[in-house]
Amino acid sequence: KMLHNQKDTLEALVTERTQELYQSRLDVVQRLGKAAEYKDEETGNHILRVSNSSALIARTLGWAERDVELIYNAAPMHDIGKIGVPDNILLKPGKLDDVEWRIMQTHTIIGAELLQGDTSDLLSMAREIAISHHEKWDGSGYPYGLKGKDIPESGRIVAAADVFDALTSERPYKRAWAIDDALNLLREGTGQHFDPEVVEAFFHNLDEILSYRNEHK
Repeated sequence: KMLHNQKDTLEALVTERTQELYQSRLDVVQRLGKAAEYKDEETGNHILRVSNSSALIARTLGWAERDVELIYNAAPMHDIGKIGVPDNILLKPGKLDDVEWRIMQTHTIIGAELLQGDTSDLLSMAREIAISHHEKWDGSGYPYGLKGKDIPESGRIVAAADVFDALTSERPYKRAWAIDDALNLLREGTGQHFDPEVVEAFFHNLDEILSYRNEHK
């Protein structure tokens, strides 16, 4: 009985320690995500909205609940690489020239490099999203020009969630789009920019996405 109790105690300690390690990684992810947003956003609400939309889409696509939680917590890191982009480019009030645009595109590579070296599921997915969320379904995206299902599904999900929220948010270089105009762009980009199944899942959750958006403007 004493050995049995000792085994239960050890298992409880291992579980507790594992949860502490996960929570510490999660804290790092959230704080670094906020650091990136402070360079590019008025508030950190953009990452909250993208995380929520990504989780809703993933659940509709049939992801296990554990993986839904992972993408919710990893999505805030999608633009962490912007920390390495000069402010005169990141905050330029106007269209970027060709050289500036190439520099801007490097934020995907920078983000992946910042997140590499940790084998946890959380940071592995965060790295996957950071490097792939600007790839496009038809292969015209960056940084590698991946096409279709060669793009990690996490990146395809965050791509749709991020584009919609970015379009409907005011930035230093543009005014916010109307909701209907942004939704039309998602429809028109289906099969080109966006995974058709991801867009379908986005619209399946549209009411909840818009409700959450109104609560976190």
